[in-house]
Amino acid sequence: MESDIFDELDLQLLDALEVNARASFARLGEVLGVSDQTVARRYRRLCAEGGLRVVAVRDAVRLGQDQWTLRLRCVPDSAQAIADALAKRPDTSWIGIASGGTEVIFGTRPRSPGDRDDLLLGKLPRTPRVLEIRAYQILHRFYGGPTGWLSKFRVLTDDRKAALRSGPVAAGPARIDAEDEPLVTALEHDGRAGYPELQRATGRSESAVKRRLTALLASGAVYVDVEYNSETIGYPVGAVLWITTTPAALTAVGEALATHHEIAHAAATAGPCSIVATAVVRNTADLYAYLSGPLGRLEGVQHVESSVFLRRVKQLTYQHPPR
Repeated sequence: MESDIFDELDLQLLDALEVNARASFARLGEVLGVSDQTVARRYRRLCAEGGLRVVAVRDAVRLGQDQWTLRLRCVPDSAQAIADALAKRPDTSWIGIASGGTEVIFGTRPRSPGDRDDLLLGKLPRTPRVLEIRAYQILHRFYGGPTGWLSKFRVLTDDRKAALRSGPVAAGPARIDAEDEPLVTALEHDGRAGYPELQRATGRSESAVKRRLTALLASGAVYVDVEYNSETIGYPVGAVLWITTTPAALTAVGEALATHHEIAHAAATAGPCSIVATAVVRNTADLYAYLSGPLGRLEGVQHVESSVFLRRVKQLTYQHPPR
């Protein structure tokens, strides 16, 4: 993995944050073999020049909540406006514009059946410039979520990753209670928020905040994730792959995809295809090589359609476009 903007230490820091995004600069520096001031300086540069953001994410899989991927075919000059409107919704997790600007693709995690119906049966069908809606319900996650994409490149050794992980904690049931909402909301804005800040946001004691945050992370109800601009580390091309397999091959294909370096996310779906996956590559030639090679050779794959992102509108957070 190479970058024209960032060096090996920057990539190691990104990988370390995927392992433990709340680790202190001192701990990160100790593991990476540099000072905490160096880590802090590199972190700020990654935020300013690489689009780095650290935020908490509610894991719909562990919480037993619905997840959907939707494809909207739009009037060409309306895709950006529709994507921006969707990006402001708290229940959308990622959004991209593809197919030359005629398609909006996004993931959504409705927090209730009412929210789901409001979006799928209410707002989207009534949007005049949306010509077609295809909905894919996520059934099973093969790769992604709390498992970071950079881990596939072994930027950090296993020993360094182990040194970053927290010690074992007894995991309770994965749930977010009503009294947890202020804590989770604060972490959704800043996943590295310190305990004094979280204490002010929740009105609870620092010890209570530490205890509940530890429980939320241990149960998997919440994980702290990182987003960054993949083009700054040499991977500017992203595409959604709509893969149809035979029923008997579904699990084998999904598990194989999880091992491919090109795949950042893969999940089995109910809908027009069997698997929805996200590929991230250096260029369109590499995408062709992947489609015709490792993916095309998988036994049981019957059909593949690819939608190359023209623009990423939202990953985990929504950065308002300049006017």
